[in-house]
Amino acid sequence: MNKLRVMIADDERPAREFLKALLREFEAVELVDEAENGADAVELIKGLKPDLALLDLQMPEVSGLEVVKLLRKSQMPLVAFVTAFDQYAVQAFELNAVDYLLKPVEKARLSVTLARAGERLDHIDWRDIETGNLKNAARIYDEASRSETLERIPVKKREEIFLIPVREIASIIADGELLQITTAANQKYTINFRLKDLERRLNGRQFVRLSRGALVNTEMISRVSPMPGGTYLINLKNGQEITSSRLQSKILRSKLLKL
Repeated sequence: MNKLRVMIADDERPAREFLKALLREFEAVELVDEAENGADAVELIKGLKPDLALLDLQMPEVSGLEVVKLLRKSQMPLVAFVTAFDQYAVQAFELNAVDYLLKPVEKARLSVTLARAGERLDHIDWRDIETGNLKNAARIYDEASRSETLERIPVKKREEIFLIPVREIASIIADGELLQITTAANQKYTINFRLKDLERRLNGRQFVRLSRGALVNTEMISRVSPMPGGTYLINLKNGQEITSSRLQSKILRSKLLKL
């Protein structure tokens, strides 16, 4: 019997190692590769053509859902998203028969996912069905998750707590385990939070990721200058200059730089 060829993608190494250890307990599974970000996941899927991709939903720069959006139907494997509990994701996935695993992943639940994948591969039109389900789930999730976005971010400075209106934020830059928030008036605040978790709670139409460690408010962008290598230098109205990564530059071109 052919083994189920599986790849995993998660930006957190401990999560990848844990999932790899679980997968090794299944004799009918072959782990073909792992990716530490969504961009690598897209390339691995295109090149290796796994049967099943286990994608972390909340990877920075390119999330699990964005991986799906970047693949053509002919490239689409079966997909199961791995996520911390997220009511919008669970609702979207259950409505569209998209499989998901809640962290921390349990062996028994993973076994169900692997069995479902094997059954689905037996259907002649599985790729059409999977692609349609994934696209619908992504649309529903995007619409639902945008409905409850942060309007203010509480920031503690000395012994006081400031409520920073999100509309006044120019940029959010990751600095190790901290996030540096800079406002339109160049006021600076520091919070202890993960960028990818905060990004999920911001309006995706208002904030755009420029790199693995930088988010900016699109209303604060004054000028975009092309740079060598296909990147951009982003000038903000408060005087900040931030360089976009090559990957995010492609997304910027499609989202912001076209009429």
